[in-house]
Amino acid sequence: MQNTFPFQIIALPEHLRIDDARFGITANVEADPALEGYFYLFEKYGFGGGGPSWEEHISTILEEEAPELLEHLQDFSTDARLLLYADSEATVQAVLRIILPIFADLGSLNKYFSQTDSSDFFA
Repeated sequence: MQNTFPFQIIALPEHLRIDDARFGITANVEADPALEGYFYLFEKYGFGGGGPSWEEHISTILEEEAPELLEHLQDFSTDARLLLYADSEATVQAVLRIILPIFADLGSLNKYFSQTDSSDFFA
C-alpha cells in the first residue's frame, strides 16, 4: 500500500456518504502528534495550520496543476481536521500524485511555503 502520510485515506461506508463521496482524504491536524511540526511550519509562514488552511493550500495547488480535480472533491474541514471527500479512488490517486510531493515532509512543505505569499491566503 502506498504511503499517504500525512494524509489518511478512508473508504466511506454507505451510511456516511454525502452525494457522490466515496472516499475521505483526511489529516487530524490538531491531535496527531506526528503532525505537530506541520502546525508550527504553517504558523511560521503566517498560516493558521488548521484544516481550512491545509484545504486552502491543497485547493490552490490543485487549481494550478489539475483544476478539473476540484469538481470531484467536497470540502468539510474543521479547525481540528482536514477532510476532503472524493468521488472515486481514481480522484484520490490523482490528488495524492499532486499534493504528496509537497506535503510528504516538512522540507518539501517549507520549500512550497517559501514561494507563497501569505496575503494570498485567508486561513
